[in-house]
Amino acid sequence: MKNLIPIIGCMILPVFFAESVHAQNDRQTALASSILKDSRLDTIQSRALQLLTGLSAGTSYGEVWIRDFNTFINGSLQVLPRDTIKDMLLLFFRMQGDGGDIVDGVIRKDKANVAYKYRYSDRAPGWAAHKNTVETDQESSLIQAVRKYIVATGDQSILFLSLSDKTILQRMEWALEYLLKERWSEKYGLITGATTIDWGDVQPENGWGVAINEKTKWAIDIYDNAMFVIAIQDFLAMKPVTYKPTRNWNQVAAGIRKNVRKYLWEPTTQKYIPHLYLNGSPFSPSFNEKEILYTGGSACAVLAGFHSKAEIAAINKQMTQAAAKEKFATIGITVYPPYPAQEYPNMHPYVYQNAGDWTWFGGRMIQALIKNGFIEEAVDELKPMTDRVIAHNGFYEWYDVQTGKPKGSGDFRGEAGVLLDAITLLKKWAAGHQ
Repeated sequence: MKNLIPIIGCMILPVFFAESVHAQNDRQTALASSILKDSRLDTIQSRALQLLTGLSAGTSYGEVWIRDFNTFINGSLQVLPRDTIKDMLLLFFRMQGDGGDIVDGVIRKDKANVAYKYRYSDRAPGWAAHKNTVETDQESSLIQAVRKYIVATGDQSILFLSLSDKTILQRMEWALEYLLKERWSEKYGLITGATTIDWGDVQPENGWGVAINEKTKWAIDIYDNAMFVIAIQDFLAMKPVTYKPTRNWNQVAAGIRKNVRKYLWEPTTQKYIPHLYLNGSPFSPSFNEKEILYTGGSACAVLAGFHSKAEIAAINKQMTQAAAKEKFATIGITVYPPYPAQEYPNMHPYVYQNAGDWTWFGGRMIQALIKNGFIEEAVDELKPMTDRVIAHNGFYEWYDVQTGKPKGSGDFRGEAGVLLDAITLLKKWAAGHQ
């Protein structure tokens, strides 16, 4: 009888395994069916496409910002002529700086009346541009946007158009080189920028916080480095095999991945430190900044492929736990807990990027979850975002997590774009699991 026990065990296990797989398939089929029958998702898609007939960031902004445009270009390509999108991408290259840098926003010259230091170019008469110098994502955003344009249209001719003495392909690589020259830490092997809140564009001290000044504290964060690696991946995916790059970009990206793990990621807490400082911290010695969770940069790190499935699950769990601490928060809450007012006088707690709730980044985490197979989590965490769009009958820049009220710009195309892309991914998964 003893010899029969292992045989019986071997017979039971395959049956049990088959039943588990069958049950899992049934759950996936049911989930796919519920996604495809969810009329709210159809409503969001329809409203998003209606809004994406324009290119400015929203009703409060006259500019077209590249960091925003990069997140809604997929939708714009569905409702606008291809050449309209192509011309806007080219406009950012026409405004490219003498060192290869890319501007933040472009606007008609007669409407350039904000306190920015405007830039003009003979290559773009009638236009003005400006650069929020505390950021390090403009170059990465433009390269990512060009890749989305090519994937959606199949139009590779944009790469070979020539502006002055360089093709667009060469200008993209020039922009990457600019970051290695002007925003690079040799000590840490990572991209640098000014101290801001996660992906934000405002420095802590009172005053005009979007420009580098004598108060600037240089730092390294996960957002800038994740965006840069995504841009490198996109550049390498676009370039023809016959094109000879200026350096081994795969090696650069591999070095950043290694150094992100070495200097920014904390394996014990399964989270990123907010900043690695290069010339001192702007915050008081008693303030423990490491307690703050950076959600947007973490989402971009997942999209950049920096994490295993176990780590993605841990990151997402921290985001949902943070959201649960505020009545009206989603995983789009920028940071948690917020910076105290005395530490960040330029942006008080629960205002704007200091623990305001931004679907603009929460929606990217939904995309990251879907791409990595966390479908149930994506569905659950997307719902409060789509619910509030429907409840408020519009797309808004950010939301107050204490009151639930929409804030900032109305008709915010960044929110519309990331939701549209997330829902598109979700429906694609569902269609394949019917």
